[in-house]
Amino acid sequence: MGKDATYTNGVIAVREKYLLNDRIYRLCETDAKEALRTLIETGFGRGTEISSVYEFEKLVSADEADTDAFIRKYAPSRAEAEYLLSPQDFHNAKALVKAHCLKFDPEKLLAPEGMIPVSVISNCISDGNYAPLGKALSKAVEEAVKLFTESETAVSGAVIGNVFEKAKFTHLKQVCFRNPLLKKLLVIKADTANILTALRSGSFEHAQSCFAEGGRLDGEQLKKLFYEDKEKALRSFDGTGYEGFIKKCFSAQSQGLPLTEAEKFSESFEMQYFSERRHELKANQPFLYYVFRRRAENANVRILFVCLLAGMSGNEIKKRLR
Repeated sequence: MGKDATYTNGVIAVREKYLLNDRIYRLCETDAKEALRTLIETGFGRGTEISSVYEFEKLVSADEADTDAFIRKYAPSRAEAEYLLSPQDFHNAKALVKAHCLKFDPEKLLAPEGMIPVSVISNCISDGNYAPLGKALSKAVEEAVKLFTESETAVSGAVIGNVFEKAKFTHLKQVCFRNPLLKKLLVIKADTANILTALRSGSFEHAQSCFAEGGRLDGEQLKKLFYEDKEKALRSFDGTGYEGFIKKCFSAQSQGLPLTEAEKFSESFEMQYFSERRHELKANQPFLYYVFRRRAENANVRILFVCLLAGMSGNEIKKRLR
C-alpha cells in the first residue's frame, strides 16, 4: 500500500480513458440491451460474462471489486485506505452480528471486504473475542451482541444500525486525524449525516443519542433545527456552510417529501468536492478524485439499469443519477 504520487497519477491518466463520464447520460436514451452492449465495449465490468441484461449487477460488482483492488494497491497511505474501505467492515460486522444472534445466513447482506476479511470478523463474533477488530469496531460488536442477548424485547434494525454508524465515524475520526484533507471531508460527512439524523427524529433527545463524532456542529447548534420557526432555524446556520443543504431539507419536509436529494448529497459529496477543484488537484488528490468518480459511476450504472428495465424515460433516469 502506498505508491509514489507521480507514478499513481500516471496510472490514473491511463485508466481515466475507460470512465463513462458523459456517456452515462446518452445511455439513458437507449434501451437496456443497447446500454449493456455499450458498457461491455468500453470495458466496464472487466470482462465479466453475463447472459442477459438482468445480470447487470455482476458487471457492477466486478467493477466495484476492481476499484477496491486499485485502492489497496495505490492508496497513498493507510489513512486513505481506511477512509475508503473501512466503512465496509462496519457494514459487514452489522450483518454478521445480526446473522449470528438471529441464526440466519448473512451472505446476501454482506458488502465487499473492507480492511478486515469477512472471515476474520465472523470468527471474532463466533468466538466472542472482538479485540482483533480494533477499538471502535470491537466496541460496536460487543454492544450490538449485548442488545440482542440481554434485551427483553425485540431489537430494531435502526437501533443496531445506529450502533455501527456511530462507531464508523469514531473510527474514521481516529484514523484520519493526521490527514488535513480527509479530516475536512469527514467533518462534512459527519455534519450532513447529523443534520439528516436530527430532521428524521421526533425529538432532539432522540437525535442527540444518535449523533456521530467527527463533525463541526455540536449538539447546541443542531438543536436549533428543532425550532418551530424554520426561517429562524435556517438563519441560525448562517456562516456554517450548510445553509443550502438545510434549506433543501426544509423545502422537502414542507412538501411532505423524503429527504432524497439531501441524502444523495451526503452520500456522494466527495466527488463534487473534487470535481469543483479538478483543475487544481495536486499530490495525492487525483487518487481520491478517481476513486470517487469510479464509485459514482458504479452507482449510476446500477440506477441506469434498474430504471431502464422499469421502462422509465430518459429524462426521469437522468434526474436520479448522481
